[in-house]
Parts: sequence; structure tokens; C-alpha cells
Amino acid sequence: MSEEWFDVVDENDRVTGAAPRREVHARGLLHRAVHVLVFDGVGRVVLQRRAPTKDLFPNLWDSSASGHVERGEDYDSCAVRELREELGIAPAAAPVRVTRIEACAQTGGEFVWTYQCWHDGPLQPAASEVSEVGWFSPVEVEAWIGRRPEDFAPSFLLVWRGWRERNSRQP
Repeated sequence: MSEEWFDVVDENDRVTGAAPRREVHARGLLHRAVHVLVFDGVGRVVLQRRAPTKDLFPNLWDSSASGHVERGEDYDSCAVRELREELGIAPAAAPVRVTRIEACAQTGGEFVWTYQCWHDGPLQPAASEVSEVGWFSPVEVEAWIGRRPEDFAPSFLLVWRGWRERNSRQP
């Protein structure tokens, strides 16, 4: 399989070029990613434990689906692709955008759009990406983060905080 290529972006998230994944990470170039939080009808969120073979944050818990925006791809298309590739969910349209996170050390230099969607059907986790999935109430996630934040990928902690802050303002 050939190496993935990502758009390289400037501090304003404007594309300035492209580079292979390895170079983007080795040189700390700014790039793009998405995180999707999938909720069921009773309000639980599915989290995934990253496969032990992942190059970044293996075995840590993360968003329902997440991944890099590939060269020439937009955020919305990436969110749909990641849901399909990682969980076997095939949405008809892009999930709802929730929050945007600026590129920073905690995201690994990624500008991140966080999405939210609802799914009650079966999941088909990709073994190459995901070692385990679990459904958790937001209260359970909060308590777990409070007890053991080291169980989670660093960017997930930002994603979850953004989701929580946005949803605490909802009526």
C-alpha cells in the first residue's frame, strides 16, 4: 500500500502544498484531521480503542472515528470516509459539525473539525484500525477522564472538552 499524502496548510488552515504522511509528522507540518462522535438513541457515545499497530497513540481510547484529511479531500468527505473505514457506518451525508480545534501540540499540528452523528445499527470495526469499541454515557466518559486521562489519545481530550462545552450551553 502506498503512503498517504496530506495537504500541508498554513496557520490559517489554507493549503500551501502536500507531503507524505511520514514527512508531515517528522517535520511537524500543519495538516488537517477529523474526529466523529457517534451517539445512539439513548445518548451513549461509542469510543474506540486504537489498534496496537497504530503509529500514533496505540492502545489508547479515542473518538468514535477519526483520521487525517487526505490530499485534495475536504473535512466533510473525510468524516464520511472515516466512519465507513473504521466503523462500517455509511452515512448518506456528512455528520453535523460541532467544534473546530486550532492546530496545537496536543493535536499533533492538526486543525481538527469535530462532528457528531447518531447511529443505532450494528458497528463493524476495522481490525487494522480499532482493537475494541464500547458504548459509554457522557457521565461515564467524564468520570473515566477524571480518573485516568492517560487512557485517552491527547487530541480526544480536546475533542471531548469542546463537545462537552458546546452541549452544556444547549437548552
